[in-house]
Amino acid sequence: MTVEKWIDDRQAHGTYTFLRTDAVAGSRLSAEAVKKALQRSVARGRVLKLKDYFFVIVPLEYQGAGGPPVSWFIHDLMGAIRLPYYVGILTAAAQHGASHQQPQEFQVVTDRSVRPMTAGRVKIRFFASQYVTKAAVTDVKTPTGTMRVSTPETTAIDLVRFVKAAGYADNVATVLSELAPSLDPKRLLTAVRLVNDVPNAKRLGYLLERLGGKRLCEPMHAWVQRQSPRSVPLRPDRPVINAPEDRRWHVLVNHPIEVDT
Repeated sequence: MTVEKWIDDRQAHGTYTFLRTDAVAGSRLSAEAVKKALQRSVARGRVLKLKDYFFVIVPLEYQGAGGPPVSWFIHDLMGAIRLPYYVGILTAAAQHGASHQQPQEFQVVTDRSVRPMTAGRVKIRFFASQYVTKAAVTDVKTPTGTMRVSTPETTAIDLVRFVKAAGYADNVATVLSELAPSLDPKRLLTAVRLVNDVPNAKRLGYLLERLGGKRLCEPMHAWVQRQSPRSVPLRPDRPVINAPEDRRWHVLVNHPIEVDT
């Protein structure tokens, strides 16, 4: 069997990823012959190579985009890399309906630094968190299976923790305003306590209350009050000279929040 025919058969059975070793075993060709065949397939856009050993089959309708949606293969990719993961930050927020501003990249949280990957027109960016295996996630169905996505509550605290990736404070506030109806106060406290990040818990509480979500914040506020009373800047990258303080959350408001409606 040719590698090309083996790829066609794999797609016909609804499977869109494979390892190089799969192609060798399935075609029964030599490793060198498979290598050259895959090089030809990559060159003509039939498959997408994300790692030297991991490939994604590109259906005809997605060849113009350079590859199928990342949601089709992210679970298999992370399994091949052997890293824990969840889809997070702005990509997760969009999955939960907070899609006012579509993310320009597919954002994945894992437990170590991983170089960005390009999948057709989409960049996959990775963010390191030591809490990735403990964070609350949910399995979301995709056309090819499932992928792990942070819950709305995990997403909320991650938006503040990874504020640069989330487009800074104004965009975080905009996304939170859309995410708020999906948040549960007790689950939000659990998500915040998991990462034990008091400064960002204060920022999140301040933002949610500014957005009218005081009820959501009561359990989290009670926890924050038992932690360090030290004030934190709303934007760590900006000076705090003459910045007014929100005494409820101990946040120095060094940036006026503007929510994009």
